[in-house]
Order: sequence, then structure tokens, then C-alpha cells
Amino acid sequence: MGQLLTEASPKAPVEMIPTLEKLRSHIIFQTFRLSQNLVFWVLALALGALAGLAAVCFRWMIEALQTWAYGTPDVNRLHSFAETLPWIWVVIIPTLGGLVVGVILHLMTPDGRVRSVADVIEATALNDGRVEYKAGLASAVASWITLSTGGSTGREGPMVHIGAMIASKLADMFRIHGVPARDLLGCAVAAAVSASFNAPIAGAIFALEVILRHFAIHALAPIVIASVAGTVVSQIFLGDFREFTLPTETELSFYAELPAFILLGLICGGVAVIMMKSLFFADDIGSKVMTRLGLPRFMRPAFAGFLLGGLATQFPSIIGVGYETTFAALSGTLILSQAILIAVAKTVAVSITVGGRMGGGVFSPSLMLGALTGLSFGIVATALFPDVSGGLSLYALAGMGALAAAVLGAPISTILIIFELTGNWQAALAVMVAVSISVAFASRYVDRSFFLTQLERRNIHMAAGPQTYLLSVFANKSIMVPLASPEEKHWEMVERGLYVSEKGTLEGAMPVFERTGAVFLPVVRIQGDAPAEIIGILNHLDALRAYNKALAAVSAEEHS
Repeated sequence: MGQLLTEASPKAPVEMIPTLEKLRSHIIFQTFRLSQNLVFWVLALALGALAGLAAVCFRWMIEALQTWAYGTPDVNRLHSFAETLPWIWVVIIPTLGGLVVGVILHLMTPDGRVRSVADVIEATALNDGRVEYKAGLASAVASWITLSTGGSTGREGPMVHIGAMIASKLADMFRIHGVPARDLLGCAVAAAVSASFNAPIAGAIFALEVILRHFAIHALAPIVIASVAGTVVSQIFLGDFREFTLPTETELSFYAELPAFILLGLICGGVAVIMMKSLFFADDIGSKVMTRLGLPRFMRPAFAGFLLGGLATQFPSIIGVGYETTFAALSGTLILSQAILIAVAKTVAVSITVGGRMGGGVFSPSLMLGALTGLSFGIVATALFPDVSGGLSLYALAGMGALAAAVLGAPISTILIIFELTGNWQAALAVMVAVSISVAFASRYVDRSFFLTQLERRNIHMAAGPQTYLLSVFANKSIMVPLASPEEKHWEMVERGLYVSEKGTLEGAMPVFERTGAVFLPVVRIQGDAPAEIIGILNHLDALRAYNKALAAVSAEEHS
């Protein structure tokens, strides 16, 4: 035993050197990584404050212009003031607002389309965390004018895109790319939502659930920091406010009442689908009408404003974000016929505003429509089963969350937003049941949400996941092997239709590979009347390698 100890002792310090070196390297690496995180968190804090301040300023700007247009700074009571105006002004104000919006979008965007949440989702997945600046600025101004002159949409979507523009600018300034750039975008969105609703928990979850579409640990800390910063800035300037204060009891009367909220969830899911389909239908009809009449595109928002004003002369409650009507529904002060009529009118009004490309978001309208749907259901349910029914406010609250969650495709953050908007945590069971059923039902008839369906209509396949949309990231030209002198066999393949375009992506190339079993495909350049030119070959193996590498990167980000 003594001999063994004697022989081993001189070797021990030598054997420990590699271990100590590894430990030292690990400590240095972790210290460097922590310092990087601290710097990024400070940037997230600054970004959260900036996005929160932008949201506050946007709200003030709406109030200022609305005061000039309608004579009231109270966004939440716009329709009550509009009722006192002569009918001609109710028509003229949104018409003129639409005309100004049309001119701005015509001059500053290539397609006359307002940028909003869907474009932020696209930027996160496909554009290195960058959104458009010029078109984004035009969209912000257009939404400001729309919301100030009676447009029947919400302010949250524009606020999200404004925050995304600030994040994109910071990413460019500090040359941030890849995962950190996408996290910055999530920080800005969280702060904008938090400042808009005074809802820091929901703002952070919304950024993870809707924008980044994952809950990776590395993104949580900076997004929470930014969300809190945005809320603090909002509270400094606007106070610790809640959009809705429920005046009546909203607790479940009996647990036997829960099945009613399952049925309410199904109904709200169906109404959400009708709302979303109506918006897309209105957009298609608007495009066809403008083309058939040969009108310039800047007239489209003006025409929509005229229709909206005409509708508002009969239903003033459809003007603006609709919080006054939403509160009336939550209070249970509307009768059944009023709730149904206003719900139908609001759906038409939102369709006109969105289809007319006037600007604004869909979250506030979905809250209003959901509250009206929930109230209508509650009036019937409590009349049929008075002994096992709670108050009407509970049904309106659950309907508000259920319909909004289905439209946004964000059940978790919507549940939290509802709780933070109202400050009422007693209705958790009813809201959660209705939200989960509504989202599950509505997602069968649209591509997950309103935003992802918008992208799908632009042939951006986000709803199916990265295994689908990543194919559109890789241009054929970026993966091909250049070919100086094509051979006869390459031209034979082109004549048989076995080729891909230089301007195409793997989204079009991979189905050709799968269908034909080809090992490679010629890449063809076609320019006007010039003869086709083979500029390279796209190997199936190279395409698969690039695709697999991208999938691995996405998986690593989501699990980091």
C-alpha cells in the first residue's frame, strides 16, 4: 500500500494540469458569455423603454388628432361624441381620413398595403429580424390617421410594428444578426404590447408565443426585461390604468356551469372564423372592385372611409377601437337584440376598414366582438338555466378572451391579457375553458390565426412550421454549382421541363426533385426576349444539406 502511494504521488499534479486548464477555460468562457448577456440585457432594457415611449406617444397622437376631428380626446368614448354630430360630418371625417391614408400609402409603399403584426412575424422567421422602414413609417402614419378619424380597428397592431422598426434600427446600428436580432424584435413587441395594455406578463408571453413562436430560455430574460421597461414607461406617463373595470360579480355560480363555457368556446371559435373570413373576403372584393372600375389605388381607403361613415350614421358604436361598447357588454347593460346587431355591424365595419386598407389592428375589434358574443350567449343561457348561472359579465369576459385568442392564435397570452386588462382573476376557469375550445375549433378552418393566414395568402407558409417556410429562404442561385459551358444532356433536361429558375427557391425545386428523382437540375436564366441560358446546376444533395443545416439551426434556437 505504501509503495503504491509513493509511486502515485509524483504523478498526481501532472495529471491535474489538463483538468485545471479545462476548468479555467470553462470559467473564462462562461464569464465572457455572462458579460455578453449583460450587455444584451441592457440593450433590451433601453429598447423596452424606447418601444414603451413610442406606444405612449402613438396613443397621445391619436388623442390629439381625434380631438381636432371629433372634438373629444377620450378614445374610449368616441362613439358617444359622434352621436351628437350632424350625420354629414360622421361621413366626411372618415372619408377624408381615408383619402389622406390612400395618398400616403400610394407614395410610400410599393403595394399600398399597411404593414402590421404579420409582417413582424415574417421578419422574425425570414428577414433576419428586420422590418421595412419606409413602408413601416407610412403604415404607422396611416394607422394613426385611420384610428383618429373613426377607423374601426385597433391601435395594438400598429404599435407592435412601430416597436419592431425601432428594434430593426438598433440591430442595424449595432450590427446584430441571427438569433440576437430576432430576440431584439421580440423585446420590442413585448414592450409595445405591455405599454399599450399595462400588461407586462401578457406582453412577454405574446412576444414568445406569436412573434418568436417558441419559448426558448435564452429569449426569456431580455424579453421580460423589455416588457417590464415598457410597462414602467407607460405607467409613468399614463398611470397604473386598466382598460376595463368590471362593475359586477364575475365568479362561477356552480361548477355545473362550466359546460356552458365549452359551448361558448365553440360559438366564439365559429364567430372568429366568420370575422377572419369576412376580412379576407372584403380585401378580395376591394381589389376586384378597384380593378374593374379602373380607379387609382389611393382611392381605395377613401371609398372605404365613405362606406364606414355611412354605416356609422346608423351604428355609431362601430367607430374607433370600440372600448366603450366592450365595457357596456362586460357590464351587461345591452339587451340581446342590441348585442347581436352591434356585433354584425362591427364585423362589417372592421371588414370595410381592413378590406379598404385603411390601417390599424384586429385585436381591439376582436375583444369587442367577443364581449358582444359572450353577452348574447349569456343572456340566453341565464334565461334558460337561472339556477345554475352566474352573472352576464362572466360570459362577456370569457367570450372576449375566447374570440380574441382564436383571431390572434395566442391562447396563453390572451388569457393573461384578459386578466391583466380587468384585474379579475376569479373567472380563470371559465375563461380558460372557453379560450382553449375556441382556439382548437377556429384553427381547423384558418391557418392557425389571422396573421398566419395573411401570410399564407401571400404564399408564405409559416403556419406549417419551419420545415415548410425554410425552403423559401434558399435561392436556387445561392446553392447551385456555376456552369461555364452546359453540355447537351443539360439542354435535353431543359427541353423535357426538368429545370429550375434562377430566381426561384428550394420551395419550388424540392418538389421537382421528389417528383422526378433527378440527381441534379439545370438552373436557367430567362431575361425578357433573350434566349434561355443555363448558368449552373442544382444538386439534390446540396439542397438537402442546406435545408438540413437550416432545420438544425432552428431546432437549436428553440431549445437553447
